Amino acid sequence: MTFEQLSALRPDLAFIAHWVREQSQVLDLGCGDGVMLDYLQSDKGCSGYGVEIDDDQIPKCVARNVSVIQQDLNGGLAMFEDNAFDTVLCLSALQMVKDVEGTLREIARVGREVTVSFPNFAYWPHRVALLRGRMPVSRSLPYQWYDTPNLRCATIRDFEALANELGLEVLECVALKDGKPVRYFPNWRGSLAVFRLRKK
Repeated sequence: MTFEQLSALRPDLAFIAHWVREQSQVLDLGCGDGVMLDYLQSDKGCSGYGVEIDDDQIPKCVARNVSVIQQDLNGGLAMFEDNAFDTVLCLSALQMVKDVEGTLREIARVGREVTVSFPNFAYWPHRVALLRGRMPVSRSLPYQWYDTPNLRCATIRDFEALANELGLEVLECVALKDGKPVRYFPNWRGSLAVFRLRKK
């Protein structure tokens, strides 16, 4: 898969991919159809595993030659040793786990660097929806309140506070809108929050 193909499919992943160094060992948690690992393997010479729970996504990963482990993130990462991976990706998946704090600790344990993304609940259309008395529905939060897989809602500032509490250093924090960085008022104007972290 080329960078152009990844950009067309998932511009958010294309932006995040530049943070992953060539030849890295990568663990992609909640890897979906495996498109990110497909790109990292074919274009950057990376290797590693995806972890995914959805039965429908596993054959898609296999078709992309992505090594995938079918497992629920709520079960932890005990199968992996400390610092087993250069980079752990948890992209638009952390908000779906029951124990965010425990899962983030485990992610930081197995990876030398961590990249996390999640829908930014402080994005201005979400705030407007709440002011109108309704739960937000948008491209980054595309579910109704009664059928959403998202168990947690967070803002950029919320996550910064949690990372600090867990002893994680924020190397970079970017808010994205349609896969492009938002420079001004990111907590207001960015629909997706992306953090690159490491242990202090």
